[in-house]
Amino acid sequence: MFTVFQVGAGSGGMVVLDLVCREPSVRRIALVEPDVYQAHNVHRHYFGHNDVGQRKADLAARWVRQFRSDVELTVLAADLTDPARQAEVEAAAAGCDVGVCAVDNEPAKYHFDALMRKHKKAWALGEVLSGGVGGWVHVFRPGEACYGCVASHLQRTVTTDNSPPPDYANPHATVPETRIPASKAAINVIASAHASITLGLLAGADPGFTSLLLPLAKVDGVFAEAWRPFRFRIPRSPECLICGAHAAPAGEDLDVALDQALARLAHE
Repeated sequence: MFTVFQVGAGSGGMVVLDLVCREPSVRRIALVEPDVYQAHNVHRHYFGHNDVGQRKADLAARWVRQFRSDVELTVLAADLTDPARQAEVEAAAAGCDVGVCAVDNEPAKYHFDALMRKHKKAWALGEVLSGGVGGWVHVFRPGEACYGCVASHLQRTVTTDNSPPPDYANPHATVPETRIPASKAAINVIASAHASITLGLLAGADPGFTSLLLPLAKVDGVFAEAWRPFRFRIPRSPECLICGAHAAPAGEDLDVALDQALARLAHE
């Protein structure tokens, strides 16, 4: 019987959680999600207008218990990187069989990667591209390429326009979204692949890649055709600031190490 540690219960994270929790061999789930459900989340989420204002962590727990009352569910409505909650986060990482990362901010991804590597756990990450034109699913195993290796490799080989587009999902927000929102259909496709690969990891399967790129639309100058998957086997980099020969010392503050890694990636 397996334990899954998941961070993120947004529009994609809920798809993964829903599919993973229905697997009978999954008997324990630890979930970290700090956000509150808002009105602009409704059209891309499982929850409705009546749920606006509630914590996503509580909504996610209620959703899981509809189908799996036998699952032992631990919910932490907190930021993954909150220093005050690290004892609980560490316990979840240490006790899991596989990790699921369904967040869209870089510090949290690096923090989750550090936790999984520290406790020698495999984990999977799903990322939907701007506008829903495609997405990535990455697989990380102990001793193999870390998130820093993968992010650095992809940053060197792919050039993207990171200028902020209009915030179509929440036009009244004080800070615009950093990418054009994807459709619910596109989110579901990538998140379903994320869930399937996660279940494969639980079963001990090797997907044969580190990163899977799945284009969902033809985009001039980017994707020549839709639905043609690309698989990358990315090696561990000895120059990686996270896990390589030049990695920050174990005693160094994690935030400092992350700042250095992100600064380096920005100049690759």
